[in-house]
Amino acid sequence: MAMQTGLNELSKRDELLRQAAEIARKYALGIGERRVAPAQKDLDSLKEFREPFPNAPSDPTQILERLDQIGSRATVATTGGRYFGFVNGGTLPASLAANWLAGAWDQNAALRVMSPVAAELEEVVLRWICEALGLPENCEGGLVTCATTASFTALAAARHALLARAGWNVVDDGMFGAPPIDVVVGDEAHASILKALSLAGFGKKRLRRVEVDGQGRMRADKLPRLSERTILCIQAGSVNTGAFDPAAELCARAHEQGAWVHVDGAFGLWAAVSPKYSHLTKGFEEADSWATDAHKWPNVNYDSGIVLVKDGAALRSAMTITAAYLEGGARREPMHHTPESSRRARGVELWAALKSMGREGLCALIERTCAYAQRFAEGFRKAGFEVLNDVVINQVLVSFGSAEATQKVIRAVQDDGTCWCGGTVWQGRSAMRVSVCSWATTEADVELSLETILRIARECRA
Repeated sequence: MAMQTGLNELSKRDELLRQAAEIARKYALGIGERRVAPAQKDLDSLKEFREPFPNAPSDPTQILERLDQIGSRATVATTGGRYFGFVNGGTLPASLAANWLAGAWDQNAALRVMSPVAAELEEVVLRWICEALGLPENCEGGLVTCATTASFTALAAARHALLARAGWNVVDDGMFGAPPIDVVVGDEAHASILKALSLAGFGKKRLRRVEVDGQGRMRADKLPRLSERTILCIQAGSVNTGAFDPAAELCARAHEQGAWVHVDGAFGLWAAVSPKYSHLTKGFEEADSWATDAHKWPNVNYDSGIVLVKDGAALRSAMTITAAYLEGGARREPMHHTPESSRRARGVELWAALKSMGREGLCALIERTCAYAQRFAEGFRKAGFEVLNDVVINQVLVSFGSAEATQKVIRAVQDDGTCWCGGTVWQGRSAMRVSVCSWATTEADVELSLETILRIARECRA
């Protein structure tokens, strides 16, 4: 009887997994045929999820059906080819497939003894990324949720290193009474850096801001005097314009004065892979720490953030957790390099994505999406609309006239459903932001989206 019960349970699980695979397969293959943003009726249906906590168990197959019937329709088609918002990448086929396998493995990537494969793949991809981005090969790092957490991790390492120079142990003694640390950022620093600095104990009002030029690049001639207790945060790829700070000059001046340089390279750092665009990243390898995302330009599943630090000892000192039952081995232990201890094995799909593309494939992805951004800019200008930025990589800012007119076009484009672009305010001007990141975007997607945006803009203007 017990054996029969066990066989029945195995059969039910097998059927459930087959059902899930088929639903996911249909969703992935049909993503290009549907609206990018969900229709209002699909959003309204989400209220069906609101119910009291159930007393009795539910049939897993019915749960899955309900998720598909209600949930799938209310997703945003970020994995399709016509989503151009928030610098979101799509999901490479190899990465998606590896993600499914990693879900079945359900590995805890905290310690090597918990998951030898997770620890090994994490180590491999960190080396690959250093090689691809031209960063020092002796960097240490970790895999985290996003660039915000990556920056927080790097800033904690910087804080530890700078205070240690002053004879202060921040791990033991905290920040109360610690020697002050100055933080310098550009006027167009991304909100994620400000959040990370706040989490690390550096108040937003205490930051020193540096004037930027018309593209958002930090002006090196406006850099204040730094010191051996200064953290200078620079940017590789503005989220609005795609512009890069003059890293070579900034790093040289910072290091002359003993400062630590941290790079917010959430997506822009990946331009280093392309011979056509690598000049934009020149000098960033001279920094002390870097934060980037693989779920942006490299098109790895969410979530996939990466932190890299030149001073591995500072990173480990800031992140190491100590407990008798958590003793690791002689080799690198993942949890001593990130804020999280228990975490999913992010390195599995990251490894699969990088392995599937290689340097040539990643370079082609970057150059193709940059070319599509140029096509958008060309189309907007030809139609008489103003492009507000120098389109150096994959970001385009376009104005459709007044702030009210631009916002009206943005709302109408989002409601139309053909494509999705977000809004922003760039140096006092309202703009639509077009971010081309997805491997799935085709020339046909770009032409259809451009045609739709221009049609709507003309209608709104009329």
